[in-house]
Amino acid sequence: MSMIINESLRLYAPVYSIVRETKKKVRIGKVKLPANMQFYIPIHALPHDPQLWGEDTHIFKPERFAEGVAKATNNNIASFLAFSLGPRSCVDCNFATTEVKVALSMILQRYRITLSPVYAHALVHLLTIHPAHGLQIILHPI
Repeated sequence: MSMIINESLRLYAPVYSIVRETKKKVRIGKVKLPANMQFYIPIHALPHDPQLWGEDTHIFKPERFAEGVAKATNNNIASFLAFSLGPRSCVDCNFATTEVKVALSMILQRYRITLSPVYAHALVHLLTIHPAHGLQIILHPI
């Protein structure tokens, strides 16, 4: 279940980007940023970069996380920012993932899920990322 959740978050992070501000001069790789500069981190773009995730970056492949996030990211944890990192990370990360595991476990005990034949995959990027036309699924009782 953790692998499926992590892969879902990799492909569809809850937010599109986050804003950070430098308090002093900082260097990120080869880039030097001045103090008091705001910059955007494209959370949604990083997990779709083939240089970071391989040529199969757009394929839903939960087994990438079979040996944990560090192994999946080749120790480049900054390429997986679904809940951000460090002191500014989402305080509800553990709660949210636990809640999803409980809800999915309850649903999957009672139903088999298939996508509706009329489902058209399209995302809307507002405050959060979500399906443009809702998630049209069919629940089949087990």
